[in-house]
Amino acid sequence: MESLQSFAPLILMFLVVYLFMIRPQMKRSKNEKKFAADLNRGDKVITKSGMHGKILDLNDDGTCIIESGAGKMKFERSALSMELSMKLNENKNSTIIEKK
Repeated sequence: MESLQSFAPLILMFLVVYLFMIRPQMKRSKNEKKFAADLNRGDKVITKSGMHGKILDLNDDGTCIIESGAGKMKFERSALSMELSMKLNENKNSTIIEKK
């Protein structure tokens, strides 16, 4: 009984770390992989460095070609920001709905 009580704080700390740090990170990683897999030609995206562009081509090796104001560039799909791209597309959709 005493050995269980001595391990209770350690078990509780692990549970808190799992619930507040590990689990949300796993969920975020899963969502980012889904976002990268669901990309299509013509989607407007923003890279993690802040470059705006439109997807011209998606390759099987995990890269994509993006057209921006500077021309065509090749990026890894992991370099695309899910949050910024989703905000960009939400703003475009909301302005289209408001105009109708």
